[in-house]
Amino acid sequence: MRERRDQHPRRLGPRGRRWLDRLLVAFVVVVGGAGHVAAGQPVATAFTVAEALPLLWRRRHPWPVFLAVAGLSALQAWAYDQPAVGQLAFPVAVYSVARWSPRWQGIAALLVGYAGALVAATRWLHGFGAGDLTPGNLAPYTVTIGAIVTAAWALGTAAQTRERYVASLVARAEQAERMAEREIELAARDERSRIAREMHDVVAHGLSVIVVQADGARYAAAKDPDVAVGTLETISATGREALTEMRRLLGLLREGDTGVVPQPGLDDVRHLVDEARAAGTLVTADLPPHTPGVPDGVGLAAYRIVQEALTNVRKHAGPDARVDVRVAVDRAVTIDVRDDGRGAAARPDGRGLGLVGMHERAAVHGGTLEAGPAPGGGFAVSARLPL
Repeated sequence: MRERRDQHPRRLGPRGRRWLDRLLVAFVVVVGGAGHVAAGQPVATAFTVAEALPLLWRRRHPWPVFLAVAGLSALQAWAYDQPAVGQLAFPVAVYSVARWSPRWQGIAALLVGYAGALVAATRWLHGFGAGDLTPGNLAPYTVTIGAIVTAAWALGTAAQTRERYVASLVARAEQAERMAEREIELAARDERSRIAREMHDVVAHGLSVIVVQADGARYAAAKDPDVAVGTLETISATGREALTEMRRLLGLLREGDTGVVPQPGLDDVRHLVDEARAAGTLVTADLPPHTPGVPDGVGLAAYRIVQEALTNVRKHAGPDARVDVRVAVDRAVTIDVRDDGRGAAARPDGRGLGLVGMHERAAVHGGTLEAGPAPGGGFAVSARLPL
């Protein structure tokens, strides 16, 4: 059964946003215009088309679009005394200004909307033949239209506030990450300098003592062999001490991650295959040639995914399992690691986080990953990392 993974919130891309605006305009023009044409209202049809078309540019130019829609709405109130479907463009324009324009423009659009609500209520009542215009007659229409305008403005303002808040969080997180990386780099540099100094002192001191003692032993051996024996013992002790210190320092270098070692990439997958073969795993591989066009982050993610997949083969597939590794580079890096081992019969210990880590690495680069028992037996890991 395919492992379930967290789903990230989906957001429309530039192309999706353009199509959404086109569909919105098409809906207002086609539905509204058709209704007005059927009712024999050519003026309402013309204003519906004119008020809806500017919405195509509402994201890039929200304030000019609002001014155009507001001006057409005012002209419609003068020329036509009944509602038209094209007036739905007004709250959409108000939302767009509140969403993507400076705050003062959003407030100005809201105030214009309130004024327009009163004008529209007055004209509609006049067109409906309501007779005397009293506050009791105007209030329901004015409040209703004003509530629609207020809701559109509030939604746009809330979206803008949220976007600014998220942007500030991202900026602070990136700054904190840069500071942390800088601190790690400085600490690693200081540690390397300290180890280099100690290594120099150990090697220089030990070798100098050994050279001096060896020269003395060479001259003393001809006259007093007992002195030579003592000198050789000193040389032996000094050498052992120097070796002990060097082992300690080299142990620090092996165990300590300084954070500046070059990270592996896609070209290093061959080393993973060679290591797996050396460990006794039967591996067939189809790997791309040298890939300089693959970004470092994508290459590292691909390397880690293959690494974890081969590790899982060694842990769970069984001693005689065969594994096939395929990596291809086109518009994306595609990875396919399949074995003929135990598959669904394998019993995981429940403590590993390898699959979760592979999913997270793929998701970071906007890719996808599927991992689970393969049809016919074995286990399969398939990933796609877009470039």
